[in-house]
Amino acid sequence: MKGRIKHPEWADKGRIKVEWAERHMPAIGEIVKKYLKTKPLEGIRIGACLHVTKETAVLVKALQQLGARVRLAGSNPLTTQDDVAAYLDSIGIEVFAWRGETQDEYSEMIRQVTEIKPDIVVDDGADLHVTLHEEKKEIAEKVLGGTEETTTGVIRLKALSKAGKLLYPVIAVNNAKTKTIFDNKYGTGQSTIDGIMRATSLLIAGKCVVVCGYGWVGRGIAMRAKGMGARVIVTEVDPIKAIEALFDGFEVMTIEKAAELGDIFITATGQIDVIREEHMLKMKDGAILANSGHFNVEVSVSDLERISVSKRKVREYVEEYTLKNGKKLYLLGEGRLINLVAAEGHPPEVMMCSFSNQLLSIIYIVKNHDKMERKVYNVPEEVDTSVAQYILKAWGIKIDELTEKQKKYAESWR
Repeated sequence: MKGRIKHPEWADKGRIKVEWAERHMPAIGEIVKKYLKTKPLEGIRIGACLHVTKETAVLVKALQQLGARVRLAGSNPLTTQDDVAAYLDSIGIEVFAWRGETQDEYSEMIRQVTEIKPDIVVDDGADLHVTLHEEKKEIAEKVLGGTEETTTGVIRLKALSKAGKLLYPVIAVNNAKTKTIFDNKYGTGQSTIDGIMRATSLLIAGKCVVVCGYGWVGRGIAMRAKGMGARVIVTEVDPIKAIEALFDGFEVMTIEKAAELGDIFITATGQIDVIREEHMLKMKDGAILANSGHFNVEVSVSDLERISVSKRKVREYVEEYTLKNGKKLYLLGEGRLINLVAAEGHPPEVMMCSFSNQLLSIIYIVKNHDKMERKVYNVPEEVDTSVAQYILKAWGIKIDELTEKQKKYAESWR
């Protein structure tokens, strides 16, 4: 069956982009090479809800090569790369996604993925998982297992599990060391700054950047903003993370106080209403609001609309709001993921780490689902370690090994 895309004529352009990503994601190729003869995913139906990018294309192609039938929806209405969607559609991946979906269209495309009656569910944000549990329970009950890519999605799934309603085991790919450290910190850090720069064309150096949240994503953003010459302020609700930010060399304060100082505000918390009306009214004239958390709920767009007298689009991904007090604030990418709305998301090298985890976790579920309970699992340690080994091998890097004497020393008590 064909999917639903907007520009099938762009397939050749998409193919070139995917070839570029494949070249910089060699570990995926190493994993495929290992399993190509046995094809552990032969006959497996995989329903996926991921950002449709060139890097995602490398993953779903690998799943197809190992025998799976894949149906893919976008995990955000504004992040699909239409040329990549066209290329995947041309090689037999059933893609239901295009850039600029309405909310209703976005939800319907996710439902289209459920119609494949997936054996494995691969998600980024848990919208597909939640749709199955809320609307397609009879399909969800037959799912072998699933994976989840993001912090936000893992939080939702753990809540579902705590409520005793999770219908199949899920591996939290997000929690793997080879995902969180590299994807969330280095990937989001670089791609967020990239998205802001592309959207605004403004200089980062010399500006005051307020980073809301100091998890792995916030750490990466703060580090990259500092590297670009910005003065960085961090806001937090976790006292331990607040101290860490302070020791990393950043100013730490409440969002209420930071609101008066910031030139650029970046949310990275996974929470709702992080920047609200009372903060916006204190901001400088010309302050910029951006989000790098998964959903468009961290900057309260409804508050911004309510306190504004007018708005206009001044650049492709920049809306100018004129407040009742006469000040102007600039919202980037409708408050959605700025690194994917205005840029191309994480670099291929980073997504190689994440998607190697996805690929090996999917294979693990197919082999072990009958031994797994209906709960959220971390990536098995042997999978996490093997991802690092595949990456080092692909890059031609060798590391030392402990001698037998060192191994015994590490296990001794004296």
